[in-house]
Amino acid sequence: MATDEHFEIQLDGVPVIVTAIPFSFNTETRYRVTYNGTEHIFTWDSGLGRLAPINDESSTMPVAVEEAIAARLQSFSRG
Repeated sequence: MATDEHFEIQLDGVPVIVTAIPFSFNTETRYRVTYNGTEHIFTWDSGLGRLAPINDESSTMPVAVEEAIAARLQSFSRG
């Protein structure tokens, strides 16, 4: 399993500090993602073809933030 990832993304000139902690759930890798004090669980969404948040509060996450985090996590998982 990969190690914790700490990174910053810039969206419209605003830094977003992200921590992602991978963990196993059944046979898949999920990520506990924290940014700006909020926590979300990301897992693979076959409908979207990318990682996406699945917890109840995920609807409050801006789409640009979600997509940027998903892209970064996928780049980590590919090595």
